[in-house]
Amino acid sequence: MKEKIKIFLDSDLLEKYLLGSTNEMESLQVERYIAMYPEVRDTYNELQDNLESFAKLHAIKTPDGLKEKILARIKSERTGRKKFFRYAIAASIIACVFASASYFFYNQNQNLQQENTIVSNKIKTLEADMRQQLEDVRNQFIVLNNPQTKKYNVRGNRMAKDLKAIAYINPVKKLSYINVSKLPELPENQCFQMWAEVNGKMLNLGIIEEAGNKDNLTALPYADNAVSYITIEPKGGNVSPTVNKIVANIAY
Repeated sequence: MKEKIKIFLDSDLLEKYLLGSTNEMESLQVERYIAMYPEVRDTYNELQDNLESFAKLHAIKTPDGLKEKILARIKSERTGRKKFFRYAIAASIIACVFASASYFFYNQNQNLQQENTIVSNKIKTLEADMRQQLEDVRNQFIVLNNPQTKKYNVRGNRMAKDLKAIAYINPVKKLSYINVSKLPELPENQCFQMWAEVNGKMLNLGIIEEAGNKDNLTALPYADNAVSYITIEPKGGNVSPTVNKIVANIAY
């Protein structure tokens, strides 16, 4: 059942339903899942709150008192004038007001369309980020709880004796993560940087800012016979690893 819910959440049906782009069958499926499964309902409510926040942020308010100003202007022009001129002037004023209003609302409509595009793009970016985060959490859960995951204790060499880390490798799911639990102190002009050699290419995995807790996992690119390295580099990181300052390696 959980796998069924995961498959549903990994699809984009909830997002499409929120944006009104599902067909009748898809809408019925989404509504059934929302009613039956708390996990789906929570995710739907969160997406709905995010969409509502974006909509409120970019809402366009009609100018206050527009109707009252139009009626007051018409009434003032009627006073003390002949019937013909009263109606002529009133008609002219109405025409001018409605022309101005039309131009105003045309511009507002153009701005609204542009802002709607921005909001839609932000929502798509948010959805992509959420899916990526959910995917990463799912993968971490698999790596930490799957019995086929292999754990490798990583120790630093003589240049970083206190460095400690644990690598988690799952060859079945083809997932790799590392948790750096302890880092030795370095001079202010140096830093630790992580690398991965995959299919003959060296990939920069970024600077290790500080040691994390047991749940702070960093994803590693998975490949057969891949090797990851931790090196000491100048502050700010390097574009390529300094091979004579490799302090730890992880082969998997």
